[in-house]
Amino acid sequence: MAEHYDVVIVGSGAGGGTLAHTLAPSGKRILLLERGNFLPREMDNWDPRSVFVDGKYISPDTWYDSTGRPFQPQVHYFVGGATKMYGAALYRLRPQDFGELKHADGISPAWPLSYDDFEPWYSKAEHLYQVHGNAGEDPTEGHRSRPYPWPAVSHEPRIQQISDDLAKSGYHPFHAPCGILLDEADQPRSTCIRCSWCDGYPCLVHAKSDAEVIAVRPLLGRPNVTVVTGAEVTTLETDSSGRTITGVVVSRDGDREVYRGDIVAISAGAANSAKLLLNSASHTHPHGLANGSDQVGRNYMFHNSKAVMALSKEKNDTVYQKTLAINDFYFGAPDYQWPIGNIQMIGKSNAEAIRGEKPTLTTLSPEWTLSDVAEHAVDFWLTTEDVPVPENRVTTDSDGNVHLAYQVTNNVEADRLYGELKKILNHAGMAEHHLLRKNFYLDMSIPIAGCAHQAGTCRFGADPATSVLDVNCKAHELDNLYVVDTSFFPSIGAVNPALTAMANAIRVGEHLLDRMA
Repeated sequence: MAEHYDVVIVGSGAGGGTLAHTLAPSGKRILLLERGNFLPREMDNWDPRSVFVDGKYISPDTWYDSTGRPFQPQVHYFVGGATKMYGAALYRLRPQDFGELKHADGISPAWPLSYDDFEPWYSKAEHLYQVHGNAGEDPTEGHRSRPYPWPAVSHEPRIQQISDDLAKSGYHPFHAPCGILLDEADQPRSTCIRCSWCDGYPCLVHAKSDAEVIAVRPLLGRPNVTVVTGAEVTTLETDSSGRTITGVVVSRDGDREVYRGDIVAISAGAANSAKLLLNSASHTHPHGLANGSDQVGRNYMFHNSKAVMALSKEKNDTVYQKTLAINDFYFGAPDYQWPIGNIQMIGKSNAEAIRGEKPTLTTLSPEWTLSDVAEHAVDFWLTTEDVPVPENRVTTDSDGNVHLAYQVTNNVEADRLYGELKKILNHAGMAEHHLLRKNFYLDMSIPIAGCAHQAGTCRFGADPATSVLDVNCKAHELDNLYVVDTSFFPSIGAVNPALTAMANAIRVGEHLLDRMA
């Protein structure tokens, strides 16, 4: 007979790992299932060729687009989930993001909770994940009940110069919120060494605030917490009524295992959580588990993003570059009615990582080597909101494989944001004609392969006819099933979604503690 737990959690990333961390002090018996293993600590963690060229840490999964064409998604299966490779940019959604926003390509719908409802859990998540930031610099930010737990990461000289130039030109640059274990006041004792490998790389010294380091590792050895790796959950079984999950079916080392729990919480990522529910169809749930509304898998979102490299007139010797952001255009621009998004800095370019751009770069500046280009590069990430579209969806075939139908939205807004960046560069010592797309950030076979910011597919809401989950992220149609990753998002905003997933996991965890009490 399968061992029984109070809570079974599927996935150990921003949602699942944080949920486990929230529940663990209760003493309840918790099982954390992770399909991957612990990411190995090795020199390849900080090798741009291994990470960006060889894709060493990308999963071998095969998904299919709407035409049936196979592609390899940029997903990562490790303890800590996608946070092992994220850039630790931990932004709150803006207050207006929780309400309805009109975009060029449609409506970004209102959430069933407001920013005020969500704010206490944002504060708890920032403290748990040790976010560094300065409140009050960004005019679009919401109120906060607690200050950031750590001061903002300081700008290095070239970035400080850019920030000063932008401020003099009337913009509102601010210190980007960073989740790194850095103590600038006591550098010899700091876990973080402020290296250049904090965006798209695993952290060799465990100094990034990822879900493994912050949420899961502190639980190892607790008598009430069991972590099982290499455990891919394939289906969920229910009782005859279809209201209660009675078995969590796992494929592990080629064997079938079944685990049982009073409560089951899924946090496998927007695509894979939808896959699991759809593949768990039964006579009581013929179209997939919790899918009476036909909303499971729908409204898949994946930020309309650009990675951009600007060539500065002077050298940029910055090491940790991710300290600056601008939200002046988040809700629009002069003489423009639509929201257009967020501009932030990303990890510093290096010659090895941009080797794939060589034909373009040599056309632009044939006398420059790749090292020259990297030394003069200033790197930006542009994010425009992707509106939810029912036809942008995850489905599965008879073999259980993911099929992802997706069309990008808000290209006109993204183009305008790119145009605003060009204007900004003119105030910061960079020429707009020396601006290049960094394709190696999205270098897989089709754009939807780069799915780091995936969201939607199991939206929460008050109406079971139009949503999958209730306001506590419990499935409307089941009594003991919760979804705690970014699947629950009704909209995605235009900032990185990780902190919102973490905050929500704490919120749902506290609800579960009340329920189990």
